[in-house]
Amino acid sequence: MEKIADKKTVFTTSLLFMFLYLISYVTRINYGAVISEMAAAENIQKSIASLALTVSAVTYGLGQLLSGFLGDRLNPKKLIFSGLLVTALTNFAIPFCTSAYQMAAVWGVNGLAQAFMWPPLVKIMTTVFTDEDYKKSCVIVTWGSSFGTILVYALSPVCISFFGWKGVFIASAICAVAMSALWMKKCRYQNANASEKLKIIKKSISLPLKYILLMAAIMFAIVLQGILRDGVTTWMPSYISETFNLDRRAAILTGVVLPIFSILTIQITSVIYRKLVKNEMLITGIMFIFGFVSAFLLFVTNGKNAGVSVIFSALLTGCMYGVNIIVTCMVPPYFSRFGNISFMSGALNFCTYVGSAVSGSGLAIFSEKFGWSSTLLLWAAIAFSGGIICFALIAVWNKFRKECRE
Repeated sequence: MEKIADKKTVFTTSLLFMFLYLISYVTRINYGAVISEMAAAENIQKSIASLALTVSAVTYGLGQLLSGFLGDRLNPKKLIFSGLLVTALTNFAIPFCTSAYQMAAVWGVNGLAQAFMWPPLVKIMTTVFTDEDYKKSCVIVTWGSSFGTILVYALSPVCISFFGWKGVFIASAICAVAMSALWMKKCRYQNANASEKLKIIKKSISLPLKYILLMAAIMFAIVLQGILRDGVTTWMPSYISETFNLDRRAAILTGVVLPIFSILTIQITSVIYRKLVKNEMLITGIMFIFGFVSAFLLFVTNGKNAGVSVIFSALLTGCMYGVNIIVTCMVPPYFSRFGNISFMSGALNFCTYVGSAVSGSGLAIFSEKFGWSSTLLLWAAIAFSGGIICFALIAVWNKFRKECRE
């Protein structure tokens, strides 16, 4: 398939991909956004209600591997369409569940459906865009996660006020159905025929063991990033509500600040990457250390001012989004010579949601047992560890990049 050359078409196509990613976020993080209200309304323990988050994160993560594998072999456009339809059904089903365990089962299916969004989308973007347009498009597309988060955290309190927490899921389902129709109509992607795919698979070569170990270390760092990115996003409203005695709906609204900072840090990270620091491990290490500083300052100022706590939380999640865009967007194209761009994208995203699974119930249990002060200190330690790992990998990553470009 020929690359899109017209810049206006590149931009409008990027916007379509962004709206797809936005809807995928709306239909996935809405559960975490209303979990405090849901737990209170249904008289469910916070740790029990969060079981659905853990199950969803596990199925989403495992689904990334399946989605990545299929994305290199089947039509990625149709895979994404299928995922959208299933996620619409699961969002519609949640309000009719009668127990937290039913919710966990349904949300687990949603996690699997959501997995069929990102790896196939990366495959499509690397196919239709030039290398430079791909890098710029990735930034635009990842805005969708932030805008989706803003929508969920800004509109959920309003929706809860009029329709209760169940209205949030019904509205999300409607959005997913609308996006699925728009996707099939507007996505400009022509699938390669079977013979062309067979040629690509035959040309691919095996990844050497030393680089498998390199990727294992990178994946562990991404697990740490996932713990922080999704953990802070999910539990920051609860932290604000419990620490400063704010109304739950007001606390949910503070979640709007996090994605605003995320958009800024993603943009800044992208510019620094394209113009100054072009080594992926160096820039991710830097972002981890900035995250550590933010988490440590959050710990130091714990309980003193709600606004300050929200800002430091937002800086922390913003830094983790910076790490995420570099590793999940900029690393997979290096594997084109191995014939598995989609699979590597899925594998890296899988690691993100291993971290998300840990943060779902893990942080809830940890905060209930040790308190929020210890939880904030744990966030700082995790960010510092991620930075050390990335800095240690710079030399071997440089060698890998050089060999991939030969």
